[in-house]
Amino acid sequence: GGGGHPPRRPGVSSGATVIRSVEELVAEHPLLSGLPVDAAPLVAGCARLERFEPGQLLLREGEEADTFYLVRQGTVRIEVHTPGRSPLVIETVGPGKVVGWSWLLPPLRWGFDARAAGPVAAIAVDTACLRAKAETDPAFGYALLHRLSTLLLERLQATRIRLLDL
Repeated sequence: GGGGHPPRRPGVSSGATVIRSVEELVAEHPLLSGLPVDAAPLVAGCARLERFEPGQLLLREGEEADTFYLVRQGTVRIEVHTPGRSPLVIETVGPGKVVGWSWLLPPLRWGFDARAAGPVAAIAVDTACLRAKAETDPAFGYALLHRLSTLLLERLQATRIRLLDL
């Protein structure tokens, strides 16, 4: 008795929805463009899929920077707290972007809050795991740091332009 349901094949669900692996989703993220071909499995080995509801925090200022996020769907507000005022949104980050840079250098604490502006789907990457892989494989570590530094510089330049507009 098969219960009337055909056996499921790995990676495929019933209906038109195809379930893709974390490695496939990581490989599609712009963070990995320009990295060596074997970067996707290394990053995916430290990653998990997460979803956030509107208003939910991904990162909290002052907490340990132990996870960064590759945004797949939705938008995330980067907020800074100022005394006596509601949080100030300094940037909105959407699909294809990275949320969380403070894990790269000591003191490894978040400098901002990151809050889901609406429903958010993201790839959460464990930073201790990723740093260990980068140290074990220096070519991967260098390529990853170079790519992250390039993205961080782009983000800083965009922030400078926004500040000039203020």
